[in-house]
Amino acid sequence: MSNTVDIYDTTLRDGCQAEDIALTLEDKLRITERLDALGVRYVEGGWPGSNPRDEAYFEEVQKLQLKQVKIAAFGSTRRAGTNASQDRNLAKLLRSNTPVVTIFGKTWDLHVRDDLRIPLEENLALIHDTVRYLKKHVDEVIFDAEHFFDGFKNHPEYALACVRSAADAGADLLCLCETNGGRLPNEIAAGVDAVIDATGAAVGIHCHNDSELAVANSLIAVEHGARQVQGTMNGFGERCGNTNLCSVIANLQLKMGYSVLTAANLKKLQEVSHFVDELANIEPNKRQAFVGQSAFAHKGGVHVAAVQRNAETYEHIDPTLVGNTQRVLVSDLSGRANLVYKAKQFGIDLSDAHVRHLVEEIKELEHRGYQFEGAEASLELRMQRVLGQVPKFFELIQFRVVDEKGYMRRVFHDDGTVDLATDEDIEHDPASAWAAVMLSGPEGEVEHTAAEGNGPVNALDKALRRALTRFYPRLQELELRDYKVRVLGGERGSSALVRVLIESADEDERWGTLGVSLNVIEASWQALVDSFEYKLYKDSRRGKKGATKTAKKSSRKKVGKLVATR
Repeated sequence: MSNTVDIYDTTLRDGCQAEDIALTLEDKLRITERLDALGVRYVEGGWPGSNPRDEAYFEEVQKLQLKQVKIAAFGSTRRAGTNASQDRNLAKLLRSNTPVVTIFGKTWDLHVRDDLRIPLEENLALIHDTVRYLKKHVDEVIFDAEHFFDGFKNHPEYALACVRSAADAGADLLCLCETNGGRLPNEIAAGVDAVIDATGAAVGIHCHNDSELAVANSLIAVEHGARQVQGTMNGFGERCGNTNLCSVIANLQLKMGYSVLTAANLKKLQEVSHFVDELANIEPNKRQAFVGQSAFAHKGGVHVAAVQRNAETYEHIDPTLVGNTQRVLVSDLSGRANLVYKAKQFGIDLSDAHVRHLVEEIKELEHRGYQFEGAEASLELRMQRVLGQVPKFFELIQFRVVDEKGYMRRVFHDDGTVDLATDEDIEHDPASAWAAVMLSGPEGEVEHTAAEGNGPVNALDKALRRALTRFYPRLQELELRDYKVRVLGGERGSSALVRVLIESADEDERWGTLGVSLNVIEASWQALVDSFEYKLYKDSRRGKKGATKTAKKSSRKKVGKLVATR
């Protein structure tokens, strides 16, 4: 028996049936190219009889320079009471001009009686006629035996008669579908064994995850002879999702010894997983097995000390095999080993005294609500400040933030003047925020600027940026990518502590910073300042031209006068 297992990806069809998932035509084409580069054997592009977008996909995919993947079109058996040659949906499948057509048919007698409402024998004829007709026109026909395992449990003779009908008509592969996601691994094994014994045909498996068993059911199906696994990237799919191909691929190749992808392509697994999430506009699941950010993250001090000696103590595989990395987190659970590990990662040499000081400081900060797991730039700055390695780039004198709505709104003009908003201004934009920042620069110069934004944090960001770019032009590269607020101790209501996490980026990297306060604006300010200082610090360490700029004496040195600049 072959040791190769083919991966059949249905992200573009079954995955798009998931709640909150919607892919454009361009998204689907880009994902197809990535799956081809990953080494996936089949990509199911959609159902050309169901919507115009899928029909357009099959036209456009012909123009791609794909290297190895086979594109499959998906549809159902012919309608009752008509011939296969006259069925409009089958005609659309053939017009898709794909080398593979996957056709699904009912194999659960309950569905035949209650859904199709036709005699059981007529359903057998639908399956046979459809497969035989398609096989005359396309290279490869896959029969998806819908609800096979429910049918096999309820009426095994009839379920086997359905797949035998498809095999006799010339189907190249019988894919057994666990459509409701409710069957257990032992039931999957028995069904696969029965089909192979009854037909001798090539078998595949298609599982849903309603019982959190889609991956386990797929793996046991392969153990019992299935040689194709259908699923989706990251497990997208209707209800609770489909088989997660990221987990299936890694388990089959690294744990069970099957040939699925080349070793080089397996290293792309995390990258492709995150790429699909990005196009689907879904935040990657950091706890996802194998490819998640937390899959090889270590927080407890005992764990960290152990993995530093031997990674196998707490890692079931080498994370680099799937394109992931080992991470060590710093928290109130951390010990000395965590701090030393992170310091080495940042290129920082800490003395024993500094380590002891930082361990105690971080435990105290986390007790007060700080959490450095998503804010490693703030952690690195804290380490460098202990060593005295972070210059005083600027110092806050004061800031003021006003969130306005109504007829006392201010309008900031390009010449620096400020007026009250007119009725027309208010009607066009009924709410706004503005911030004023006063700070001293690298040589003690006082800079006082103001800015308007679409919210208080945006206004504060603009005002701080405006004040500092005079001294540090490269801050213009800085972008705020994400902003999150979490209430700590919600039982205190609006008087509770809040933690703000900001993700920033420039042309080189992305980083996270945080702030904690009873005041959400103050917490936002802390996170913003760390973000700006991290950018300035790393640019100065890299010797980037324009990282700093010696300021001339400011004509706006007097503190008493508000000057609004835009």
